[in-house]
Amino acid sequence: MNINASIIDQRLNALQENLRQKATDLLNIKDDNKLKSLAFVYLCIKTVLDLEDDEVFDCLTEGGGDFGVDGIHISDEYDGEFTISLFQAKYKQNLNGDANFPESGLTALVNAIRYLFDPNTEIQAINERLTIKVEAARSLIRDGYIPQVRVLACNNGLSWNQAGQDIINRESLGDQVTWEHINHNYLITLLQSTKSVNDTLQLSGKAVIEDMDFSRVLIGRISVQEIAKLIERHGERLLERNIRRYLGLQGNRVNEAIRDTLQNQDCTSFYFYNNGITLTCDKFAYNALQSGDYQVKIDNLQIINGGQTCMTIYKTLQEPNLFDKVSQAYVLVRLYQLPSDNDDIVRNITFATNSQNPVDLRDLKANDQLQQRLEMDIKSLGYTYRRKRTDQGNKNDITSGSAAEAILSVWRSSPHQAKFFSREHFGKLYDKIFSNDLNGAQVISAVFLYRIAENRRRRPHENDPVFVRYASCFIAMQMGKLLLKDLGIQTLPNLNHTNFSQAIKLIEQKGNTIYFDQACEDIEKALKNLYSDDHKNISLQQLSATFRRGDLIEKLEHLARI
Repeated sequence: MNINASIIDQRLNALQENLRQKATDLLNIKDDNKLKSLAFVYLCIKTVLDLEDDEVFDCLTEGGGDFGVDGIHISDEYDGEFTISLFQAKYKQNLNGDANFPESGLTALVNAIRYLFDPNTEIQAINERLTIKVEAARSLIRDGYIPQVRVLACNNGLSWNQAGQDIINRESLGDQVTWEHINHNYLITLLQSTKSVNDTLQLSGKAVIEDMDFSRVLIGRISVQEIAKLIERHGERLLERNIRRYLGLQGNRVNEAIRDTLQNQDCTSFYFYNNGITLTCDKFAYNALQSGDYQVKIDNLQIINGGQTCMTIYKTLQEPNLFDKVSQAYVLVRLYQLPSDNDDIVRNITFATNSQNPVDLRDLKANDQLQQRLEMDIKSLGYTYRRKRTDQGNKNDITSGSAAEAILSVWRSSPHQAKFFSREHFGKLYDKIFSNDLNGAQVISAVFLYRIAENRRRRPHENDPVFVRYASCFIAMQMGKLLLKDLGIQTLPNLNHTNFSQAIKLIEQKGNTIYFDQACEDIEKALKNLYSDDHKNISLQQLSATFRRGDLIEKLEHLARI
């Protein structure tokens, strides 16, 4: 028995019980073996993509007519491109960990890629959850966005064999599709977040070492081969304090440029092209009697900037037929030995060194004064606000991410930005969402209304209109207007702790019935106004595109004035 496979199996035993009710209600999965396979897909998606629980379940498409796709995630659009992550999982009860990922699974995935993401191909015989996701992706493709497909073949065994690789090579899907193998060993590496990384780095040439207050700084040069070995030993555990996981090669222009430089004869100039890597540690030691080429022993090593560079170097150096000169490629390294109580320093360094690239700033804003004030205000109302993703909590807690999406939908009348610009919620849209006059009562009310709309999107009633699958943010916006009207409030600032209990009572009594139904009627009228009498024949692709834009908001506002 493989020890890592056994650890994952134990985790799945607990996870499948937590998923049982949802799996029965939403996926009609009741068999224990199928439920365990579902739990494995769930664990893979959550661990690799670092998503909230509800977001993970929303990705699941396992069941009849799934085209071999057990899970699918569509990223935000960025720079004219978006990423589709396809998960297929093969879980065996045999925990020896010695079975290859099956060729049949790869064949199914190849067919899915060729069929599902061609907007001109009519979709037939696939389940509703997958159809909704695929049509959303096709809608983006029709609008001119370029899909980058990331295929993740998951099992509790070995990667595919040469026959499986031949299937991938034979189909020639091009650079838009990347293939990755995820197994128990990889999952354990990611899940061991609390284990510190202690290692020794071999630097090249001279280095500058300086004491600064209670910290120390080392600036030097390291070969890309040494970086690749470091990642091979520790993987993404080195990125635990980084603010993002690896973004992949395809669809990320910076990472593609790094790879291209390493693959050509200009790789010896890599040092001059790259911004370098920033590391932190609790302690480092070296032989000061040497003049250079130091071996640096490091305790609790973390990459806080340059994680993308390191992972891309590792991925690229695994490829065959690289130029011999790659051994002469180096990268700048900055190593900071910081005081033990260093969270604030690390956060500030991380923010400063990552600000030149578009990143998810949610964690960096976690200690913002406004976020701390909201946490206190919401706690006084009897609820828990999680401003940090690493905080432990239960599913009823309000996270800063879900709050941002809800507020932007319900109170800022920007539902299209709520759903499709999430990368900017804690960036360019932060001040719009988290204004200084925002209070806990407004946050909680928005989140509760948004949850109702999202729950109906995930689990629509039999008579719900089809646009419910795409319109949760728009529905939540209309529900917010109805709530203020019932409270006798004309402006949002008047919603506060004095009438909070009344607001929650109205949401509980009317939210899932009167408010939701009226919001759907409003959107139905707006669609009719936008598309005339043909609004009932709109395709799923066109519906998806409609709720990505703001012109429907104008129609809703116009109808409200009539």
